Amino acid sequence: MTIPELKAALLRFLVLIIAVGVLWVFILNYPKFKTTEIRLPRWMASSRKDIKMVKHKCDLNKPCPGNKFAFKVLSGAANVVGPSICFENEMIMSPVKNNVGRGLNIALVNGSTGMTLRYKSFDMYSGDPKVLLVFLKEIPEDALVLVASYDDPGTKMDDSIRQLFSDLGSNYAKQLGFRDSWVFMGARHGKSKSPYEKFLKNNPKENKYADWPELVEIEGCVSRKLF
Repeated sequence: MTIPELKAALLRFLVLIIAVGVLWVFILNYPKFKTTEIRLPRWMASSRKDIKMVKHKCDLNKPCPGNKFAFKVLSGAANVVGPSICFENEMIMSPVKNNVGRGLNIALVNGSTGMTLRYKSFDMYSGDPKVLLVFLKEIPEDALVLVASYDDPGTKMDDSIRQLFSDLGSNYAKQLGFRDSWVFMGARHGKSKSPYEKFLKNNPKENKYADWPELVEIEGCVSRKLF
């Protein structure tokens, strides 16, 4: 090896040693670095402090006025995920609480106080529709009625049941059928049809979940009822 080649080899070796030394020093001191040492511009720091995650009742996007109740109702997704009914931040029925079932899930709440009065699920595929008929006829005058479908809400629904739901303010009860998706909130002796209702027909050509349509939901703020 010539002298110039020897000098070049030594130089490369020294550069390698220095690089390894710098890397070793960085590794030894890395845990000492803190994110607080990285300063943001004052305007950015202040804006980050102002950002707060505010959670409203029933996970609504905005709070309800003092004279209104917050609510959210979701139908089931196919026959896999059950429905849920939330009213004034109380999760009345949900898969987590293990108190929902195939068919129609119904919760009654006091329209003045917002307190839960009663809830129950009704199997509308193989159950006895007379049980639901009795339940609907016994709804108190001051109650709000929240309904969420799951799997099949319409097979056992007869004309008398459809009429009772229509009397509560439903627009779609008379056309509810096999595996339709439906959510609804109404009350007895309403002066007009309820604005709180969504319905999606079971259509194999348009369904999201093969034999079932997409889930539907309603949410918002409903006025307290004065009796």
